[in-house]
Amino acid sequence: MSNLTKYQGIFPAFYACYDDHGEVSGARTRALTEHLIQKGVKGVYVGGSSGECIYQSVADRKLVLENVMDAAQGRLTVIAHVACNNTRDSQELARHAEKLGVDAIASIPPIYFHLPEASIAGYWNDISAAAPNTDFIIYNIPQLAGVALTMPLLREMLKNPRVVGVKNSSMPVQDIQMFKDEGTKNGRGFVVFNGPDEQLISGLIMGADGGIGGTYGAMPELILKLYALTKEGKLDDARKLQYDVDNIIYALCAPKCNMYASIKEVLRRREGLDIGGVRAPLANYAPADDEKIAYAVKLIDEAMKRWA
Repeated sequence: MSNLTKYQGIFPAFYACYDDHGEVSGARTRALTEHLIQKGVKGVYVGGSSGECIYQSVADRKLVLENVMDAAQGRLTVIAHVACNNTRDSQELARHAEKLGVDAIASIPPIYFHLPEASIAGYWNDISAAAPNTDFIIYNIPQLAGVALTMPLLREMLKNPRVVGVKNSSMPVQDIQMFKDEGTKNGRGFVVFNGPDEQLISGLIMGADGGIGGTYGAMPELILKLYALTKEGKLDDARKLQYDVDNIIYALCAPKCNMYASIKEVLRRREGLDIGGVRAPLANYAPADDEKIAYAVKLIDEAMKRWA
């Protein structure tokens, strides 16, 4: 069992970084990694939804992780999401991630076919077996994967000693309590990450060790402050900041373009950081989105003055 304190804190879900032709850019990937390090986050979650994993090839995903690890140089806890919609490619990414020295690999369940829980457990355990010296984190996101992590499935997965936690993106905060309680029985160490950015304060209060979020990269200072206030028991301030964060999230979702395209445009405007656009069929930023993007920038700037 590894030292699980490395998973306590704020983990931005890493964005896909493309060049001007829509191909994975090593230079821009390294630049985003360094940017997040300088902001003071605990780690990054690479290759998940925010990384547009389902629109990338195995080679693309390897290239992203290679450049994150090259830039991080041990300064971040790195969790690599390696799931593909077949076991063979997932295992290839798991082996690659372990070879690079990531702290943990993670996986959603297989999507599209509604598999029985025995098949899901087999899929996860086969992936874990391909990286036998690396921690494994279950990614529970039923609203997108189409299947939820149940208590019987979690109990089955806890037979695998490499399973150290859950990234929980289901909306019921109760799930965090249930997963944490089950995972820590018999003195076992177990971590749970809050997934829904809109309820970070709630997840932390219910026992989450940290947060992994798709909007964190747009405003890491605010998320770090929210984490600190909650951990310090300053819950009135934490609640007020959570409201500010939620209003920013709603603003980031308001343009016609995809939310990650909104965030990338915000990073260009606020930080001078160009990490490209998003891949089709996701909708890219267009000038028609300017007013709403500007409003999101305004909200972040105002919240920074109040809190950061």
